[in-house]
Amino acid sequence: MKTPFTTLTSRALVLAADDVDTDQIIPARFLKGTSKVGLGDHLFEDWRTRPDFPLRERGAKILVTGNNFGCGSSREHAPWALVDWGFRAVIARSFADIFKENATKNGLLTVALPEAACVRLELALKAEPSRELTVDLATERVFLPGAGWVGFSIDPFAKHCLASGLDELGYILSFADRIAAHEQR
Repeated sequence: MKTPFTTLTSRALVLAADDVDTDQIIPARFLKGTSKVGLGDHLFEDWRTRPDFPLRERGAKILVTGNNFGCGSSREHAPWALVDWGFRAVIARSFADIFKENATKNGLLTVALPEAACVRLELALKAEPSRELTVDLATERVFLPGAGWVGFSIDPFAKHCLASGLDELGYILSFADRIAAHEQR
């Protein structure tokens, strides 16, 4: 069971980049194990040498980024690394489908917002980096102080699993009593 996702208020970091692939999120040389623990230490490893790279310190739980985030290979290690770093939500213009599925299964909310909302969000965070965002899963909205609420949509099953702190197996196991009763009949 993962931590249920309800409402998240946190500082956000902006990674102004499109087509961020999973090999950039967590380089292949760090995929030798199957443990989720410690992958955050290598999140964006090859980009962290850049002096202007925003992910220098932990603390922000929301990542704001561009188009087609999580493209490339289907490695589940990418959302593992983001969650291990401390992120609970990624806001982008769009996501690669497989990344989005893997993220949801690992308790990471992916929020796709329209271009205009993302630009407004990025400008506000650039002007005031310590500003906090609120992501409300129940109402499917993101709030930026001074800019108001912006809606997003999420698959109902994914929403249920995130709100309950379940992955697909956990969802099935939540019916263990009913399954056992069926087997008894």
